[in-house]
Amino acid sequence: MSSSRRHHPIARITHWVSAIALTVMAASGMRIFNAAPFFARKGDAPFAWWPWEGTPIPAVLTLGGWLGGARHWHFAMMWLLVANALVYLVHLFRHGRWRTIVPRVNAWRDAIEMARFYLYVRKDHPVQGKHNALQQYAYTSMLLIGAVMVTSGVAIWKPVSLSWLTNLYGGYALARWWHFAAMLALGLLVLVHVIMVFTVDPYALRAMTTGGYDEDRWSPEARNARPLSNLLPRSKKP
Repeated sequence: MSSSRRHHPIARITHWVSAIALTVMAASGMRIFNAAPFFARKGDAPFAWWPWEGTPIPAVLTLGGWLGGARHWHFAMMWLLVANALVYLVHLFRHGRWRTIVPRVNAWRDAIEMARFYLYVRKDHPVQGKHNALQQYAYTSMLLIGAVMVTSGVAIWKPVSLSWLTNLYGGYALARWWHFAAMLALGLLVLVHVIMVFTVDPYALRAMTTGGYDEDRWSPEARNARPLSNLLPRSKKP
């Protein structure tokens, strides 16, 4: 019997706290953006890196009701997210679990083989550990993008007292764009993550709530699973 606790309680708690905090931050952030739905400074030409300059985001996707309310939600979730991230990072490094997240130097070869499997070029699921190489690249990217979100957010929050940080992002207007772009990039990665969970490894939901996971029956490697293929558990051996 290979059923075990796949995720530590700290990893499970911080995962769901992050999910809630990021959702609230994204919705309130879009409401803040709607107060000035453009990135170019007044008098400048339209911002070339954003084709929808001046177009507000549909109100149904936003939270806060008005600029002040949205800012309250946004900053409350910001502090929660930063504290939560610190707890998670300490957990990763204290217990050495960062090795399951950070890809190895030559992990790109494993990532290519994983992509070939998903594209039906390769027949058998590549051998993997807790996370495959594509997941490792995605999760590491999420952490790096999160760092950009936090630092660019602080840069536009305190553009005078932290002018050195704002200048690192190219000034206030560009810092706003980097903050918004990081949110979009993280949102895209989260969307892909959710899709892959439901179409490849739905048993990961149980692992991320109760922690229980039967590697021999449920893991994608054991089931030779790819999107919408071999979703049922592997049969128990007699």
